[in-house]
Amino acid sequence: MTERISAFWLNRLLGIPTATPLDPASMSTRLRVAFCPAPELSPRLREFTAALRETFRQCGVTVAPENGRPSRFEAGTAVIAPGSFPDKLLPINRVSTLYNNLIVGIYDEPPPVRDGQTPQETLDGVISRLAWEMVHLLIYVTGESWTVCSMNGGITTFDTPLPETRDVLESLIPKITAQVVPPRDGDLELRRGALDTATPEFRKIAGDFVACGRRWASNPRFMNHTSRESLDYRNDFYRKIVSRYLDDRSGMSYGFFARQLPATVQPAIGADAGSEADRRNLVPVTVAGRRLLVPVPGVRILTTRSGCRKTAIDPERDLVEIGLDAGGKPWLATPAGLPGDFITRPSFDTLTIIAHAVGNVMISSILRTLHPGSRFPELLERFGSGMTHWHHYPDGKLVPEGYSVHGRENPPVSCSTPQSAAYSLLGKLDALERALEAEIDYLGDVHIEPGHGTNVVGVATLSDMAEFLNSDRFICSKSEE
Repeated sequence: MTERISAFWLNRLLGIPTATPLDPASMSTRLRVAFCPAPELSPRLREFTAALRETFRQCGVTVAPENGRPSRFEAGTAVIAPGSFPDKLLPINRVSTLYNNLIVGIYDEPPPVRDGQTPQETLDGVISRLAWEMVHLLIYVTGESWTVCSMNGGITTFDTPLPETRDVLESLIPKITAQVVPPRDGDLELRRGALDTATPEFRKIAGDFVACGRRWASNPRFMNHTSRESLDYRNDFYRKIVSRYLDDRSGMSYGFFARQLPATVQPAIGADAGSEADRRNLVPVTVAGRRLLVPVPGVRILTTRSGCRKTAIDPERDLVEIGLDAGGKPWLATPAGLPGDFITRPSFDTLTIIAHAVGNVMISSILRTLHPGSRFPELLERFGSGMTHWHHYPDGKLVPEGYSVHGRENPPVSCSTPQSAAYSLLGKLDALERALEAEIDYLGDVHIEPGHGTNVVGVATLSDMAEFLNSDRFICSKSEE
């Protein structure tokens, strides 16, 4: 596989740690798990747990030795917790924080999926169980199959009674390795009150957001929001832990709308051109058989804040501006005039949104050099780019004209992970190369995120894309794993 951008430049551009594993084999070698069974296990769970332990070993995962019940699990160790626990024995009581140890609950029962449920009802059922059990992933085991349910709302069923190596390697291990972690204080430079919502530019773009949300409102596939207060908890202590984990967000909201603001585009140059000083500010990229140096200026994006109702947007409260300075510093600007006690949090997908914006500028720069007649760079400079994300999948045969599809073969990682951002940027370059090879005028991309959802990014406005995605021509499929 072509290395389009080095790990060094993924780190410099997006802050992605250079050691971040991007394929299942690398994820396996970096994963350490500890098994923590409940006091009583059914015969089925005993058999499944033993098989899972052996499958982990076959995949190269480090399995901690069983030394009774440790008082505290080592930070960075994923805890596999089969069975039902009383409050005082829940594994969450033996980890330092929910961020340091991902916990996988395993249960001898069918998954909470019923005929006739809407996607939102199914999601609410999964999130409710996660909150009650205080775990990050759920596995349901029956005599014929096992099912993994994630915080994304992703549900993946394997039609085997015991785990098989390929399924664990390619699906379960990525879900465990790439944990959902919302952006926290310090991840972004906060520019409180710096977004002016009274300008004509803002009002025009805000109208696009409002129209987009209204067009999605009647689509049951757009899972909107699961309120933190609607969930049942074992006690107030666990309620507070969930609140802290979500960084005081009102709940889990799903999907985002974003508009990249117009960006300056400079053409890429050959890798042998430019002085040594110039090359320090140019990103080496390999695409279409060429090694190019690509300038990447800062990017700015208006997007929905975490927790807002995407289908009923209040622009002066629900839109924020995020960006990346040319030096690589991410930031968040909140609207001016908000009450002092109003909590504004960035989307879980903030890094992925920024990665798409950076990728759009890079693609435009490359097109200016390799395909000067392309419309995409001109449109990005004049109008910016629309971005829509929802937790479902379009029929692969029906995509907007000029948009390239990528991502189906990626490991199923969650939102907010560095892997998700890396796949967004690297996948866009793959999509561009395929468009160039097919002599298609590139206008955007459809990024499939297995076990998660879809990002549609391109020259269309949000409202125009919403109209297209909600028309009879664009059918959504149920699964991408």
